[in-house]
Amino acid sequence: MDDAHADSAFRFDGTWREFAPIAFTNLLLMIVTLGIYRFWATTRERRFLWSRTRFIGAPLEWTGTGLELLIGFLLVLVLLGLPLFAIQFVAQGMMMRGEFGAAGLLMFVSYVALLYLYGLARYRTLRYRLSRTYWHGIRGGSDDKGWGYALTALWKTAVGAFVLGVFIPWSMTSLWNDRWGRLSFGSHRFEADASWRPIIGRFLLFYLLPIVGCVGGVAAVVGGAAASGPPSPEAFGMLALGFFAAYLAIGVIAIVYYAAFLREAIGALRLNAVGFAFTARTLDWIKLLLGHIGLVIVTLGIGLIFIGYRNWAFFIRHLEATGEVELATLTQSTTDAPRQGEGLLDAFDVGAF
Repeated sequence: MDDAHADSAFRFDGTWREFAPIAFTNLLLMIVTLGIYRFWATTRERRFLWSRTRFIGAPLEWTGTGLELLIGFLLVLVLLGLPLFAIQFVAQGMMMRGEFGAAGLLMFVSYVALLYLYGLARYRTLRYRLSRTYWHGIRGGSDDKGWGYALTALWKTAVGAFVLGVFIPWSMTSLWNDRWGRLSFGSHRFEADASWRPIIGRFLLFYLLPIVGCVGGVAAVVGGAAASGPPSPEAFGMLALGFFAAYLAIGVIAIVYYAAFLREAIGALRLNAVGFAFTARTLDWIKLLLGHIGLVIVTLGIGLIFIGYRNWAFFIRHLEATGEVELATLTQSTTDAPRQGEGLLDAFDVGAF
């Protein structure tokens, strides 16, 4: 650990050399078992990462199991995968019979159901991970199973997309507050009051750049054609280069926005007398992503097994906490612990945050 993080409440003491035997063993066993071992591989990885993470000197402990993750996956396969597979066949049958309206309605309802399940997946993953994370023998969790949150996430996501997505920052911060407000650690409930106002400027930059770029590109082509006839191949080449530069700029601005969002969201999170902060800025994210790309290219893809390690180390090393932990009032959580893992989130392939 470098001196810059020596005084941080959060510390990550792991090294890639310690992690490498776990990562390569996991890779070998996943190949031998045709991927089935990945649930236990995830558990081994988390046990290592949690054990090398300290909060005020005490390590975290991951108590989840591979069997829990496997059960979660199988439940999603049966309860979500099979119905979706059947709905596709039913919709195709309707269209072949000319019942386009009914088929469209069925697909619309399916899409709404997927959005509902997406919100449920994000909440339940956080709930599961908190329930399996121990610190000083105390865990987190929630008695709220997330059905109400999923409904809230559904309508707020719809409103966020309303008017061409202008309300997305409000939707993201509002759902962050709602999600964490239902969770607790030990006897204390999380509180979050993130605001969309500090990040709306960066979002509008991300939002308006493609529009300005497209209008400018079309205007340049039309203007050039009006002045000197059909555009030359060189002009088309410059236009294509401009589109590529704009595409790259959109990616960078998306990182600018997401970095600001996480700083605002985590900075607005509290647990009793403890406040949190996240210090990663845009340049830190770019370095992380370029490191991922370079690692994967240099190792011909094998480096993918280190991405989880790099992401966790990045997150913990930029996570800060202020205030005081009152251990005398921090008692064990009495919330129900989920019996299965995060299979629903696996199905959507999204992060818990």
